[in-house]
Amino acid sequence: MDRRPEEQDEEVPKTVLVVDDEPKIVEVVGDYLRSAGFVVTTAADGEAAVASARARPPDLVVLDLGLPGLDGLDVTRELRRSSSVPIIMLTARGEEADRVLGLELGADDYLVKPFSPRELLARCGRSCVAPRAHRRTPSGSRSGTSWWTSAAGR
Repeated sequence: MDRRPEEQDEEVPKTVLVVDDEPKIVEVVGDYLRSAGFVVTTAADGEAAVASARARPPDLVVLDLGLPGLDGLDVTRELRRSSSVPIIMLTARGEEADRVLGLELGADDYLVKPFSPRELLARCGRSCVAPRAHRRTPSGSRSGTSWWTSAAGR
């Protein structure tokens, strides 16, 4: 008996690219994701993250902002040029301005360290099943700013 495509897709493990320069964070996040059935790839800096995402596109990116080389915001900009992969920012930067900027640049979610691995896992599961809304300015072009900022000429 043939399976419907949506049934087959549910059985394929989702791949998560975890990007953080702290080995303990990568280990904890990776262990939780693997135990939930995700396939995990990792990168310790921004350049490696972009290269990995281009070579083998993940289903989700968990991204730290404070990376050596390209920081997480630059990685987000680079990924958004060619991909709508869901991005969850996982970072120590918890100020409102940092959260808003991350979301405006294209992150789908933002979680501040210290964090609950169970909460991150729940957010990862949600991000992998929910369709990503494409962020576009009123003119239809992708932008690193929100439509109201663009419309205001800022």
